[in-house]
Amino acid sequence: MNALAGVIFHFIGGFASGSFYVPYKKVKSWSWESMWILGGLFSWIIVPPIAAWLTIPNFMDIIQESSASILGYTFLFGVLWGIGGLTYGLGVRYLGVSLGSSIILGLSMVFGALMPAIYYFFNKAEGKHGIDYFFTTNAGICVMIGLLVCVIGIYLCAKAGMLKEKGLGTLGEEAKAEYKFGLGIVVAIVSGILSACFNFGIEAGKPMADVANNLWKAANPGQGEFLYQNNVTYIVILWGGFCTNFIWCAYLLLKNKTYKDYAKSSAPLGKNLLLCAIAGTTWYLQFFFYGMGESRLGNGASSWILHMAFIILISNAWGVILKEWKGVSKPTYTAIIAGIVTIILSICIVGFAKTLE
Repeated sequence: MNALAGVIFHFIGGFASGSFYVPYKKVKSWSWESMWILGGLFSWIIVPPIAAWLTIPNFMDIIQESSASILGYTFLFGVLWGIGGLTYGLGVRYLGVSLGSSIILGLSMVFGALMPAIYYFFNKAEGKHGIDYFFTTNAGICVMIGLLVCVIGIYLCAKAGMLKEKGLGTLGEEAKAEYKFGLGIVVAIVSGILSACFNFGIEAGKPMADVANNLWKAANPGQGEFLYQNNVTYIVILWGGFCTNFIWCAYLLLKNKTYKDYAKSSAPLGKNLLLCAIAGTTWYLQFFFYGMGESRLGNGASSWILHMAFIILISNAWGVILKEWKGVSKPTYTAIIAGIVTIILSICIVGFAKTLE
């Protein structure tokens, strides 16, 4: 039951992450930086402490009593992840929701799943798997097979994107204006690698989550692991992410004078603010439910792979729903559908791996 609950929680988190950019696409007459920083205020500053307060009333005491080393590394990984998140928005802008998310999150999935395992192979820690686990146990091998299948699915999605670029001549001018494959790929690679730092931040801040978990278990004996233990860690990680994004967006707002967007008479201010708030809050919910899934499956490769795979799946589904693939050739559409089906298969394989432990 723990494994099934974990998969469900990761699906909800993946749905939130794969859907968060949709409200941004409805924002009118604002630049990217104008809407991104407002949504980010909800993602990184407003919603996380509210969620922590509702689930861990003493979360600030836990943060204040943590060592400088724990806070420093957790914050640093948050800064690096923030760069990944920042470029995520640009990657989606240039490649579209489905292709951009597939490449970025695919790279993040691979790096986020395997790098901690390599670290723990050389630095043993209780409850942590080294990279050898994935080649010497049935469960570990199954996880690696699932990872490989997901990479194949990502390749199919990327292939669909390249076919789409070749067929842009048959698409409208609006699609051509936003779609920049070369620049988008570079941004996507940077974003994908640095986005994996969120998982590293969870690892670095694990002692804070452990304190929250132990306090809850002491007050609720015999009820298993605390579902919301990671909410305290998110506070510090997201502080780092906010710093990165705020500095860059403030620079763009001043450089491009797009701070004037907020006073545009042609822009529906109230509606835009609401859409940014919804987008930012939805983005945070991915972390909220990731923490719940992790509490049931463990903070290892399985949790990270499932989370990323669900995000990729939902992002591609939105790409189809939003008609990003409308007007493309039959081979292109076949490739994106095959990619989605392959990613679904990878999710089933990784989920099955937890039953072999």
